[in-house]
Order: sequence, then structure tokens, then C-alpha cells
Amino acid sequence: MSDVDHLHELLGLPAVDFRHDPGDGPRPAAGAAAWRISVDPYEDEDRTWEQEFASFLEAVDPAGVRALIIGQWGESYEEKSSYPIGLVTAAADRLTSLEAVFVGDLTMEEAEISWIEQSDVTALLTTFPALVELGVRGGSHLAFPPTRHERLRSLTIQTGGLPVAVVRGVLDSELPALERLDLWLGVSAYEGDADVADLAPLLSGTRFPALHHLGLRNSELQNEIAAAIASAPLVARLRTLDLSCGTLGDEGAAALLEGQPLTHLEVLDLHHHFLTEPVERRIAESLEPHGVRVDLSDRCEPWGGRGAEGRYTSVSE
Repeated sequence: MSDVDHLHELLGLPAVDFRHDPGDGPRPAAGAAAWRISVDPYEDEDRTWEQEFASFLEAVDPAGVRALIIGQWGESYEEKSSYPIGLVTAAADRLTSLEAVFVGDLTMEEAEISWIEQSDVTALLTTFPALVELGVRGGSHLAFPPTRHERLRSLTIQTGGLPVAVVRGVLDSELPALERLDLWLGVSAYEGDADVADLAPLLSGTRFPALHHLGLRNSELQNEIAAAIASAPLVARLRTLDLSCGTLGDEGAAALLEGQPLTHLEVLDLHHHFLTEPVERRIAESLEPHGVRVDLSDRCEPWGGRGAEGRYTSVSE
């Protein structure tokens, strides 16, 4: 499965595409699915996302809806996500059981990740105090000013380039219940301008007291991140660590092996990497006997035989 496929589930619920014309089959109960609302600008050219969402609120008991996936809302590079987000927040008095929202569930065939026009997604946190999961795909015009939310347990931001203002906004937020944080940092060519120093408040362990899963993924700085992780106080209380999909090479892996013990982890995900076979073996032999599940799949070769200069992230444009 590609890292930018459609979501298969949200909040542990299977993703189900809502259609205003359901055909022959019955719809699942409102709270039994993660409902994806989307319109294709070519196949549904006479129908807007607003119309589809209105049909959804009439066809499915909104008071029972627990998870909502905002898919394609038209030509995503022409209209920011504030359009569907505004419609969802306006229906807050009807969506009284909403616990999870994902904004921008588009595949590369629908829009490159860098083309997805985002907005200030904290409007969802402000409007829905019971939200426990928030996910976002796309970094263009994404805003995340510092916010406080008492119940959010999982935050995922998937980009080909995550602006430093967003990183700082997330890390300056008060999220006392946050258990899982996944940031796709991306590349500088697509606005991924955060550096390792910007992650210091997170890695110090002084933020997010409940955090036990950390993903710092899809970065062209993956070796520098690995070196910082090697001595980061936060790591001692993590159960899972995800450094996948970036430019990790032998130098970053060596820093991990020479740093603080990682044998307490349940999972170390390094898939999509540039490690040599001997270093792969060293990592596996150092951690797997302690019960750590290590994902070393998808070994990549640098473009054009250019060594470290030819390494690439899994997702950029």
C-alpha cells in the first residue's frame, strides 16, 4: 500500500464512501463507519461538496457519526480546505458525536500532495472539543496556530514539505492527552523549511506528557533527526518510533545504534531507507532479540549513483 493511498480506516472504523445515490445496498449505521465525503470535479461536475455534504447530513443520522473523512472537494488546487472545514464546523450542532476528522484524503491520481490547498485546521479543534483524532494531508497554506485541546489523542500531518510555522504551532500547543504524533517533514523545495533545532522542544520530552508514539517521517534531514533522537530524553517513554520514508543512510543508523538504548521499543519503523545490508543486519541483530519489531523494508538506491546527494524522500511533490 502506498503511503498516500485513500484511508482504509479512521478511529478504528472502516472507511466508507458516501454517495447521495446509494444504489441497491443498504448503508451502514452512522457510527459504524468512517464516512468519506468527496466529489470528483470531472465525474461530479454538476455537484458541489456542499451539496454532497448536505445530502449526507440528511441520509445518515449526523448525531451518530463518529468519524468523518474529507476527500476531494473539487479542484483542490483552486479551493482551500477552509471550504469543507467551514461546512463541517457549521454543522457542529448536528455532529454531536464526532471524534475523528481527516482533511484531504486524496491520492496522487487525484492531486499531488503539494497541490492540496489546506488552511487553518485548528478550527476543527476549536469547534469539536470531543475530537480524539485529527489528520491532515497537504502542506500548502496549512496553518496550525498554537491551540489547546483537552482530548486530542492522535495528530497526523502528511506533507511533501511541512512549513516551520506549522511545526512550531504544533509544538507550542497544549495537548495533554496526545499519545500519537506523526509529522511528515518533507523537503525544502516544497516548503519543508524546519530544521532539527525546531524539534528540540519535542525531543526534550517537556511537551505532550502522554506521548508514546512519534513519527518524524519523510524528511531529507532523516540522518540529522536520527542523530538527535539518539540522545533525546523523549525516547525513553516511547513505545513506537517511526523514522521511515526519508533519506536515512548508514550514518543516521550508526547514530541510532551508538546512542541511548532502543530495546524498550515495541516498533522501530525505518522502511524506505538507504542503508547497506551490513548496517541493516546490525540494527536487526541489536534490537530484534529484545522483541523490537524492526521494519527495514523498501531499501532504496540513490538516483543516478550519486550517493547521499541522490537520496530522496518517499513523498515530495
